Amino acid sequence: MRIAREEIFGPVVSVIRVNGLDEAVAVANGADYGLSASIYTQDVNRSALAERDLEAGIVYINAPTIGAEIQLPFGGVKKSGLGRKEAGGRGGALDMFTRWKVVYRDFSGRLQRAQIDRD
Repeated sequence: MRIAREEIFGPVVSVIRVNGLDEAVAVANGADYGLSASIYTQDVNRSALAERDLEAGIVYINAPTIGAEIQLPFGGVKKSGLGRKEAGGRGGALDMFTRWKVVYRDFSGRLQRAQIDRD
């Protein structure tokens, strides 16, 4: 599906029916891009598998892909991003030999809002 293979910035929602976590990860990883990913589950074991297997610079569990967390390194993998990660206060030789992945996990049961949302 074209929408699963392109990087779209805008108010777009796509729903792709899959048969389980393995197929969902395969569809997500089938894209040439990997800026961020988000899954919703109350199963901590499945979330750990998704964290490990999703090819994305930042993975959200039970939260929307709202963008960068300023205190954490932000940037994508594959064709997303332009090299080194932004933010996070790091740098140096460690980045030359490491691929960073940020995971944001929320099991509060409440819908999390974007940092820019206001009441």
